[in-house]
Amino acid sequence: MAKHNKWSKVKRLKAVTDARKGKVFSRLSRDITLAAKAGGGDPDGNARLRTLLLKAREANLPADNVTRAIKKGTGELPGVVYEELTYEGYGPGGVAFVVRVTTDNKTRTAQDVRAAFTKHGGNLAQSGAVAFQFLHAGQFLIPQEQIAEDALMALALDAGADDVITTEDGHELRCDLHAFDRVAHALERAGLNPAPAEIAYIPTTTIPVTDPAVQHALEKLHEALDELDDVQAVFSNEETG
Repeated sequence: MAKHNKWSKVKRLKAVTDARKGKVFSRLSRDITLAAKAGGGDPDGNARLRTLLLKAREANLPADNVTRAIKKGTGELPGVVYEELTYEGYGPGGVAFVVRVTTDNKTRTAQDVRAAFTKHGGNLAQSGAVAFQFLHAGQFLIPQEQIAEDALMALALDAGADDVITTEDGHELRCDLHAFDRVAHALERAGLNPAPAEIAYIPTTTIPVTDPAVQHALEKLHEALDELDDVQAVFSNEETG
């Protein structure tokens, strides 16, 4: 993996998801169902759902799949009841992990996640043991060519964002969880297309990893977690070079 840089992880994840389109469809459908359940099936009044519909369009998720997922969330169609959970753990080299899942069977999912950690030199931790090393916040990544930093700063802060961080890769906008929908809507009105836009766990401290063996083990743990159907997102705080 590249250095701990959200943009480089996005590139890595895109390569992974492109190779596993069926899994991407399943994960998007689950997230759409959860978003519709939490905020209703009308994307005009549900920013999280709007964001997911944009992701679905980019991934070429069939329209019928989207419609079914929304109707399952609103109760118009019967379907599996999913829960959204997080697991915390440590990987090789003491790297902290937060794993977000959606599941219809907590026992199965816990066993699968635990097995992935154990097989690749890590271990699950108790709730709260790892999360304090991350900022739980809204995160939007916007390519520099879409908007200048000053203009984005004015737009974002007016919408309730907390910070805009600009690097050579692009702009990273952060906001409080409760401001996510408002910020997402403001970016949409401005014609911006964040990729991605999500509720993320952003490392507040990173752990340098220079040992090639540890780097390889971390890569294998990321791959093992990504292979699990219930896993929606994995956040970690390694910094490798």
